[in-house]
Amino acid sequence: MEVVIVPGPGEAGALVGDAIAGVLAARPAAVLGLATGSSPLAVYRDLARRHAAGELSFAAARAFLLDEYIGLPAGDARGYRRFIADNLERLVDFAPGAVRGPDVGASDLVAACTAYEEAIAAAGGVDLQLLGIGTDGHIGFNEPGSSLASRTRIKTLTDQTRRDNARFFASLEEVPRHVVTQGVGTILDASHVVLLAFGGAKAAAVARAVEGPVTAMVPGSALQLHPHATVVVDEAAAASLTLADYYRETWRHKPPWQGL
Repeated sequence: MEVVIVPGPGEAGALVGDAIAGVLAARPAAVLGLATGSSPLAVYRDLARRHAAGELSFAAARAFLLDEYIGLPAGDARGYRRFIADNLERLVDFAPGAVRGPDVGASDLVAACTAYEEAIAAAGGVDLQLLGIGTDGHIGFNEPGSSLASRTRIKTLTDQTRRDNARFFASLEEVPRHVVTQGVGTILDASHVVLLAFGGAKAAAVARAVEGPVTAMVPGSALQLHPHATVVVDEAAAASLTLADYYRETWRHKPPWQGL
């Protein structure tokens, strides 16, 4: 696992945007894993800027969403499919149908979860997966206690996660209790996983995921087992890291040709 400490989200967006641009340059038909929430927004802004400048094309690429709420109307502005459409898909040149999310409107959700796993595999797997992390250490919507081998499935959200996400809704009561999420095992299948976290509220979760024991109680800690996991955080989110100075030193002396 590599930890990169940057001044803020803007620098993180440019850094991860460089990595994604590199993936698409090497393989135009690459498969991206897209996360939602505030953490990846800086990356999506950077990618949209590159595309508008004629530097980057998504025309042959495909993408899969990490998760989605169950129970919101199709196209609801609070849904994650709409979030990705508004913040990335409509701003670049993905082909129609190239961006896919879990089918949370299916009559058989269990079968839909299996179909989503199969679709990711049929696409060749995810080349680069973006992630955020919850204050309780969850990735995707894999809450504490989730199996580290889990696959795409239905999950019930904790009250903490619903409170954390209530800012996107008119009230806590409106936050759905159920979601479909890629499992921890699904996430770990990606070739490169990039986790972003900003702000002091994420500091404890980042420290537990990066430097604590690998445990289902902190699903993000499973990234310690991944051969190519990158954690990009600002100074506030890095505040509880014991080895923060070491991470700064190794990044400062990393050969530029290595990239992320």
